[in-house]
Amino acid sequence: MKIFVISDIHGSEYYLKKAIEAFKKENGDYILILGDELYHGPRNPLPKDYNPKGVVEILNPLKNKIIAIRGNCDSEVDQMLLEYPIMGDYTSLFLNEKRIFATHGHIFNKNNMPNIDNGDILIYGHTHIPLAEKIDGKYILNPGSISLPKENNPNSYGVIENNKFSVKRLENGQTFMEIVFE
Repeated sequence: MKIFVISDIHGSEYYLKKAIEAFKKENGDYILILGDELYHGPRNPLPKDYNPKGVVEILNPLKNKIIAIRGNCDSEVDQMLLEYPIMGDYTSLFLNEKRIFATHGHIFNKNNMPNIDNGDILIYGHTHIPLAEKIDGKYILNPGSISLPKENNPNSYGVIENNKFSVKRLENGQTFMEIVFE
């Protein structure tokens, strides 16, 4: 199974279209969205082609392929427009006997770990900064942001496949960060 991971769309129709093109090129099975789908938030600039309704029109037809988490900028009004659930603060997935704890990152993150076992995976967005590391026996992952990357990082997405997490440039699909799950 190939899980395509994106975070922090923040209403950018332009970058979401690029991400869906990448999902199709990657032959992904599911899209894991780590929150902040429609609204840009009060601390962020408007992303390119800010159009929350356009984002909804792109995502809703893919509803059977989407697993989503609520971000700190997501609201119940957003849920009324989206045809798949987004209001959970986290979800758990399982990959080859490893638990993947997926969340946005404003509650649980590498500085406030959820209760997961050694060898398990925490994946979150929120910071807009990609991350792939193992700390105290646990894997800590972040795909970065497709629309508003920070700290001079590229617009990016993640792929989980074959016991590996790769962070790739949205513009060309090149891997620039990777970790293998032991």
